[in-house]
Amino acid sequence: MSKSSISAGYIIRKLLSDSEEVKGHTRKIFPVVVDDARLPYIVYRRSGMKQEPVKTGRGADTILMQVICYTADYDSGVALAEAVRDAIDNRQGEFNGLVMRSCYLSDCTETWLNDAYAQNLIFTIKL
Repeated sequence: MSKSSISAGYIIRKLLSDSEEVKGHTRKIFPVVVDDARLPYIVYRRSGMKQEPVKTGRGADTILMQVICYTADYDSGVALAEAVRDAIDNRQGEFNGLVMRSCYLSDCTETWLNDAYAQNLIFTIKL
């Protein structure tokens, strides 16, 4: 079975997991959601998709990937968000034949959520 943008989270997880800097700031990386985790941790999810159709079939996909960094204190959250950005911003990647041609940070916000500081990074990814 061929992979599509629906599988892009695997590429993001690999890039984050391969980063020594990210591993130095977090305990675990989860897809979509986690009910019970110890701080600090990262959650990632696909939050949008746009396809550029072509006459010959499926065209190039652009997706939005949300990466949320949860930490106990603000400074650690900023440091983790910087490590995440360094690991995937302006990078390329591949997973089982699915190629991420480009990835850039397109938006970010911060908040307090579930007794943790949350740095919310939105990446635009072209596949």
